[in-house]
Amino acid sequence: MATLQRRHVLAPVALIGALGLGLVGCAEGSPSSSSSDLSGQTVKISGGITGSEADLLNQSFTQFTADTGIKVEYTGDKSFEGNIVTKVTGGSAPDIAIVPQPGLLKTLVGTGDVKKASDTVSANVDKYWSKDWKTYGTVDGTFYAAPMLANVKGYVWYSPAKFKEWGVSVPKTWDDLLTLTKTIQQKTGQAPWCAGFASGDASGWPGTDWIEDLVLRQSGPDVYDQWVAGTVKFTDAPIKSAFDAVGQILLNPQYVNAGFGDVKSINSTAFADVAAKVADGSCAMTHQASFLSSNFLDVKTASGQTPKVAPDGDVYAFILPGITEGAQSVEAGGEFVASFSDSAAVQKVLEYMSSPDFANARVKLGGVISANKGADPSLASSAFLTDAMKTLQDQNTVVRFDASDLMPATVGSGSFWKGMVSWIDGKPTDQVLSDIQAGYNN
Repeated sequence: MATLQRRHVLAPVALIGALGLGLVGCAEGSPSSSSSDLSGQTVKISGGITGSEADLLNQSFTQFTADTGIKVEYTGDKSFEGNIVTKVTGGSAPDIAIVPQPGLLKTLVGTGDVKKASDTVSANVDKYWSKDWKTYGTVDGTFYAAPMLANVKGYVWYSPAKFKEWGVSVPKTWDDLLTLTKTIQQKTGQAPWCAGFASGDASGWPGTDWIEDLVLRQSGPDVYDQWVAGTVKFTDAPIKSAFDAVGQILLNPQYVNAGFGDVKSINSTAFADVAAKVADGSCAMTHQASFLSSNFLDVKTASGQTPKVAPDGDVYAFILPGITEGAQSVEAGGEFVASFSDSAAVQKVLEYMSSPDFANARVKLGGVISANKGADPSLASSAFLTDAMKTLQDQNTVVRFDASDLMPATVGSGSFWKGMVSWIDGKPTDQVLSDIQAGYNN
């Protein structure tokens, strides 16, 4: 998220072209024998990826270290978004930062400490990503940060077995989803949905995903783009309509918060904790991105097993349906790799991270997908993640990057996040929308 407003509406995001069908044996920027003189050097990376995902990220450099002798140390920080600018301006920048928002990247570039991407990294991105991904890593015409991983947002996670038990099916429209919610509540006498907004300094962001999904579905991509650009205000009718729609679920005490408590418990529930409740059957549905699939690796079903993520498994997911049947729209998110050092070892790591070799290494370890067109989708760790890639590939899918990640930091990671927390705590919608819009003046 940035401290300055974006100057124009982004072009439509055809995020992913056709993914390459084969592995790239030696991609541009891949490690080579010329790296031998860098053996023994350590490159430090920081980002907001934590827990088991951080462990897997470190493992994705195993072959790279064997090939180059360069040791890579990734450290996750749950409060990364709130801390990184302070660290950079205070002279404590990491060698590399994995930045989760284009707007935050722009803020970091504004410090004057982010290094321009090398020609090799730039060439890799030109070859292996769509133009839109490169646009998100570009500030004022200069390319700084290559994209890393991708995720598809707007999934509704559920238990196929429970749906079969209740005699219900995956909804095809938003109204169908509301009917499904009411049906499950009546059949079970329990709240069908669980949600968690707690995420340290970033608390509230899961709620922004809900709103963004409904803006895209109710009002379409043009209004969505205008909202990102600031020409459609939070106080305007399309955004209020999205809040009202989401409120039909999240503000209804009969519909939330399964397994955790009342409506207000959403704010005290960690966003990843919902995975366990879906897996053990105490929560019928939760709204979260494709990356929640990795959180299921850390939980157990009621029988004590790791959940099987499959259409006939313990958990699966469907895209939050559109207002009309067949209209598929999704949000996408991703990370960008920014550097604060020109050292040869750091540049070699950056080249590797922009190559299909890195994408394949990380995707193979499980729980994630990559937008790198040279990556092999067959390496994805589940049928669900393969489906997620296919969703991004589908030319008929309307795709937009996470809106809050593109908004000015004072709004996207500021008043918008805070506003969602206040909304769940009971503040009237009109006041919340006014408070969020005021972030543009800060």
